[in-house]
Order: sequence, then structure tokens, then C-alpha cells
Amino acid sequence: MITLLYDGSFDGLFTAIFEVFEYKYSDVEIVAQENFQQETLFAGTHEVITQQEKSERVLKKLEKNIGKSGINQLMKVFLSEDSEMEKLILSAVQQSVKHPEENILQNFADDDMMKIAKIGKSVSRERHRMTAFVRFEKLQDEIYFAKIDPDFNVLPLIRKHFKDRYADQKWMIYDLRRHYGLFYDLENCEFFYPDEKLDLNQYQQKFHDEEKKYQTLWQSYFTKTNIKERKNTKLHIQHVPKRYWKYLTEKW
Repeated sequence: MITLLYDGSFDGLFTAIFEVFEYKYSDVEIVAQENFQQETLFAGTHEVITQQEKSERVLKKLEKNIGKSGINQLMKVFLSEDSEMEKLILSAVQQSVKHPEENILQNFADDDMMKIAKIGKSVSRERHRMTAFVRFEKLQDEIYFAKIDPDFNVLPLIRKHFKDRYADQKWMIYDLRRHYGLFYDLENCEFFYPDEKLDLNQYQQKFHDEEKKYQTLWQSYFTKTNIKERKNTKLHIQHVPKRYWKYLTEKW
């Protein structure tokens, strides 16, 4: 078996897939360099240099066969960070080339295609929950700040939602688990990658006075309306799972 090592990026993965076909590799696996563990001195490896041109050629071919919605599904698999992510996407591309006349992602009799569908649904649910449960806090510099810790890397999937919904204010969303974020400055909405983890205590100290008053008022309201005799924890958790309570002011 030959192992193709890539840089972990989306374009890097599709460059690697291009080279699977270019070099006619049959027994092959694709692994991100940061996840690679050399198991044997005799295992063959091939280092992939990310090339956007190669990546785009694969994606253009895919778009003809499975459409933009199909590529979106594969993007969700990539963002899922599933341990079989590279294997599943490679399988989809290979089958798409072999059967260009059909949308292979609809072939649920195939184990790989079924896994892709399930992962896509899970990522979509996480995206929806992030758009529903994210809470912004106003900082002293008039920027609204939100922290998230999603199961999947959905920040790229919620970018348009927040850009459209909060187009009239500056905001930042930071992924605590993956240590990168989005910043919108009223014109551009760009990803940012700090050299070091953000000091969240520093941000707590920068809360705007209005935000502090709002949090106190909201917490007081929640306490008074949370009548013990009417409490239905099971139903509450069903609609707002506990792992998302950290984003809700009333749960602090």
C-alpha cells in the first residue's frame, strides 16, 4: 500500500485524489501529515504538494457527475473531521468516475455512500444548532463576540448566515476547539488564525457596560420564570441539549 501525505486542507485532499488517478495508484490511502504514524519502515509514502489547479480539475469533474449539492455533501464530510473522511471522499470520487451517468451519492446500498449521507445529516444538524444557540456579547470596542465549541468544524458553514443576519454590526465568532474564528468588520467577513490561543479572560474584562446589565437582567428573568412546579427537564433538554447551554446567557 502507498500512503499519500497531504497538508490537511480541502485543496490538499483533492490534489491527493488527483494524484491517485495521475499515478494510477490502486492500493492507496490518504492521510493528513499531522495524523500520520509510520508503522513500518517498508511502507511507501508519497508527499503531496497542494496545487489548486489539480484540486479544481477534480471538483469540476465531480460537479458534472454529482452536481454542486453533491460537492456540498462531500464538503460536510471533510468538515466532520471523521477518522474515515479521506477514505469516504476518495471512494465517492472513484465511484463517480466509474459511474458518471448516475449520482453515486444516492446509492445507499453502498456502505461508503450510506456513511456519507449519515455524516452529512449530523453536520447539518450541528450547523443548524450553531445558528440557533450562538450568543454574542458586546465588548467595549463595540464588537460583538461569541465563542463556540461544535462537535464538527461548522464555522465555514455558518459564515453566510451570520454575515447576512448581522450585516449592520461588527462581530467575531471564535471556535474554542479548533482555535480559529470569523471576523466581520461591516465590509469583509474573513477567517482569522491566532498564533496563540485567545485569552478568553481578557475578553471577559472587555465587556461593555450595557452587556453586563443585560446579562444580569436576563439571568434574573430566567430565575423568576423558571417555576419549579412547571419544570420539565426532559423536554427542555430535548429542545436545547445540555452541551449547548454554555452559549446561553440564562444558563450561566
